Amino acid sequence: MTETQPSETPPPGAAITPEHPVVVLGAGPAGLTAGYLLAKQGKPVVVLESTDQVGGIARTQVRDGYRFDLGGHRFFTKVKEVDDLWHEIMKEEFLRRPRKSRIYWNDKFLEYPLQGMDVIRKLGPVELTRCMVSYMWAAIKPKGPEESFEEWVSNRFGKRLYGHFFKTYTEKLWGVPATEIRAEWAAQRIKGLSFFAAAKSAFFGNQGNKIKSLISEFNYPRYGPGQMWEQMTADIRDQGGEVRLNAPVTKLRVSEGRVVEVVAGGETLRPSHVISSLPLRTTVGIAEPDAPRDVRDAARGLRYREFLTVLLVIDGEDLFDDNWIYIHQPGVRVLRIQNFKSWSPWMVPEGSGAASIGMEYFCFEGDELWSMDDDDLVAMASREIERLNLARANRVKFGFVERVHKAYPIYDELYSERVRTIRGWLEGIDNLIQVGRNGLHRYNNSDHSMLTAMRAVDNILLGTDHDIWAVNAESVYHEEHQENEDPYRKPPETPAMSQPLASER
Repeated sequence: MTETQPSETPPPGAAITPEHPVVVLGAGPAGLTAGYLLAKQGKPVVVLESTDQVGGIARTQVRDGYRFDLGGHRFFTKVKEVDDLWHEIMKEEFLRRPRKSRIYWNDKFLEYPLQGMDVIRKLGPVELTRCMVSYMWAAIKPKGPEESFEEWVSNRFGKRLYGHFFKTYTEKLWGVPATEIRAEWAAQRIKGLSFFAAAKSAFFGNQGNKIKSLISEFNYPRYGPGQMWEQMTADIRDQGGEVRLNAPVTKLRVSEGRVVEVVAGGETLRPSHVISSLPLRTTVGIAEPDAPRDVRDAARGLRYREFLTVLLVIDGEDLFDDNWIYIHQPGVRVLRIQNFKSWSPWMVPEGSGAASIGMEYFCFEGDELWSMDDDDLVAMASREIERLNLARANRVKFGFVERVHKAYPIYDELYSERVRTIRGWLEGIDNLIQVGRNGLHRYNNSDHSMLTAMRAVDNILLGTDHDIWAVNAESVYHEEHQENEDPYRKPPETPAMSQPLASER
């Protein structure tokens, strides 16, 4: 298709019509939620997705009947309207599933949440004594300056517990030595429900019952999270809306403070409103005319942490019954392992006698791990699952790799200032609303990403004035000062940061 020529553009405040629909950018959880709610109200809506599959990072991959969930997506939320929507979409296909996870450490499994007697038994009397002495020494010795994660944790748990339980996992997660992670970040995160708080509780008691209980069950679509988004797509279409696949958005044309044209897949749409779940970097890069230089500089400086999953089909029905296992073991690069049959028995073909396993690796786009050849990654993952005594490498029937771009927005020391700059520019475009994880550069889970879309639709249809940027994963709305959530002492310069914006290519 060729790009159509401009004709009449919608005036400010134009009604939603078939000629001027609401255009939704991205068919992940946020974008599809917006599309579904608009179509349900009979409003013309077009959802644009750049790939051939809906769901974004919450999609389900299928190979030869085996299903793989990228990242493991529990459906559990305190937001009733989101939970109601999940059940409205999935109906009887929404299963109640038991939760089980463990920690793999020092060639042993530890129950998670940590159980004191289990940890004592696994540590053994000699190492337990060393850990207790190390802890007591840390408790009585002068603390001194605390600039790094390593110093902060060691001063409170002792060097040995730090080395056993905190160092390896944290370094694999963030991609830098623990000495390069801020002490303040440790202080913010090591509270409430966390591995760290659970470890302290296991050894030294849960004083004051400060440790929250972990949920023992969660909801899950029978055929993985992708079933939710595929059903939502079908419902949008049944109600008269459109979901267009393989339609990457290449231009947002702005005139007199409004998006007047969206160019995607070789076609031009003239929207009444635009709801965008595209990364802020992308939104700025495809604007025409170009955003101001300070806005483009801010967008170029946003950082992300990526991950990739090596998906393995392995002979053996019952390799382990955990939903996932956290890997605190040195000597392997995998951070977490998913067993998708434990999420739902329907994730593997009936009678296959095999398991569908996800080996998760965290990285930066363009680094050595991200750029590794797929066959080499499958071979590495096969070696590592054998090294962890979970399966034999020669039992791997086949494997493939899925890379997830911009999976985790990074809160570095300048991200607030950069987002504020971009937000100031966006506020001058009255019919454009950003939603979702990357749309707001905020690490929201699926439920709160969906909530941002719900609030955006309310603003359009009901004339409410919800602050979408205030929808938050912890408290629904920010009402208090937010601490700096940057983990890095000196944020790493990632290869992706050197890539030009779309408008500069």
